[in-house]
Amino acid sequence: MSLSEEDRTEALRAQLLDLYGLRCVPRWGTPRDLSRKTYGPKVARIAEAFGTPFMPWQRYVADVALEVDPVTGRLAYRDILLMVPRQSGKTTLLLAKMVWRANAWPRQNILYSAQNRLSARKKWEEEHVAALDAAQRFRGRYTVRKVNGNEAIRWRNGSRHGITSNTETAGHGETLDDGTIDEAFALEDSRLEQAFSPAMITRPQPQQWLVSTAGTKAKSHFLNGKRKRGRAIVEAGEPSTFAVFDWTVGDDYDRDDPATWWSCMPALGHTVAEAAVRSEREKMEAAEFDRAYLNVTKVVVVADDPNVPTKWWADWHDARSTAADVTFAVDVTPDRQKTAIMAYGHRPDGRGHVELIELRDGTDGVVERLEELRDRHNPIAVGLDIAGPAGSLLIPLNKAGFKVPDDPMKPERGQLAIPTAREFAASCGAFADAVEHDRLRHLNQRRLNEALAGARTRPLGEAWAWARRTSDSNIAPLVGGTVARWAHESRAHLIDDDYDPVGNIW
Repeated sequence: MSLSEEDRTEALRAQLLDLYGLRCVPRWGTPRDLSRKTYGPKVARIAEAFGTPFMPWQRYVADVALEVDPVTGRLAYRDILLMVPRQSGKTTLLLAKMVWRANAWPRQNILYSAQNRLSARKKWEEEHVAALDAAQRFRGRYTVRKVNGNEAIRWRNGSRHGITSNTETAGHGETLDDGTIDEAFALEDSRLEQAFSPAMITRPQPQQWLVSTAGTKAKSHFLNGKRKRGRAIVEAGEPSTFAVFDWTVGDDYDRDDPATWWSCMPALGHTVAEAAVRSEREKMEAAEFDRAYLNVTKVVVVADDPNVPTKWWADWHDARSTAADVTFAVDVTPDRQKTAIMAYGHRPDGRGHVELIELRDGTDGVVERLEELRDRHNPIAVGLDIAGPAGSLLIPLNKAGFKVPDDPMKPERGQLAIPTAREFAASCGAFADAVEHDRLRHLNQRRLNEALAGARTRPLGEAWAWARRTSDSNIAPLVGGTVARWAHESRAHLIDDDYDPVGNIW
């Protein structure tokens, strides 16, 4: 039966307060069906064994998500959508759930995925494996395999707890009992779900968990669609195999009022202190605070930054554009999840050509890739902004033979080009000028387009520079392209007029 939002919320609040003492209820939440048994308490006991007893909200989610259909004797819910603010304790819940699953039945195949394989591996090794190794209860019952590409916790009963990535082939070729897609805001399409679901179809107790904090309207299409569907199911009040737990604020809210925080942050007062939230609010821009801690989808709005040349960018794409003698540059995102390798050179018509060669996960293998590009293309220079996150690559690049010129006035071909803060600011303005005044072409690459569309700027002295932390997209391709252009212009005397552009096959 469909209820008004107010009536539905009050009914859920009354139930959860009575069962769990939970006052912070999800705006859209599946209620507990007390006619059904649940495996939730068993999962809670596993969390206690890890030294992380469940908070009320975690007990609620575990109890509902793991309800048993009295007719079939199997799990009542096939799909779980869990939307909670950052630092709410979702990893504690997910780990306990996966360990329970591995031991509940033999030969369970359990896969965990985050926004990329690097992130999934880091979570799996530093949190999942570390927690198991520290827990007395599970010693001797599992082994850990850390071979790259075949990472797994293997249990004595034949169950396997591994990781996967967001690719077309993820999860293919094997049956799957329990699939968790964490950090779902980063998924731009449904390829992972499309890989997971068919692998579960013959299993007796399959479950797929989609877990996340809110994403952005511009990029989180998959998550936004799931969230919309989940809310509709809750509002309809009809039986479903889709359980939904979506903590967020109402339509009208005051982000600076602690009462707002208490209404949508279920870990507040348990593992999160009000003072810590206040500190986060003081240092974060409003839209990002809303996304991270109020679970509000971020709407990308960059038109109010007059420095970003979005007006002209789309007009200057040329799918046939090529460059002759090139420079390379590399930039890393602040969270170190992505590395962009860029190229810049001059076209026969004198215009600049900027191109994204590769957008890699993390920084592993970047130096080796640059060595390969250097050996193949003999670049004019390799640009590196050492004041940014890519500065950590300076020493590895030095060891690989990428040197800083001994005499800044006499650089040699292929050496590093490192801008000062003043030069970096000037290069950002020069890049924008080149776009505005029809002096640059690009290949209409989606990642580079998104970088410019979501870019914001920050003051730097009397000038401005690209702002990595406050931009609404990953701007590593834009920063890298800017540094590559600066390096090319500053080392123009090293250009080889006889350079063959046909060699530019990355």
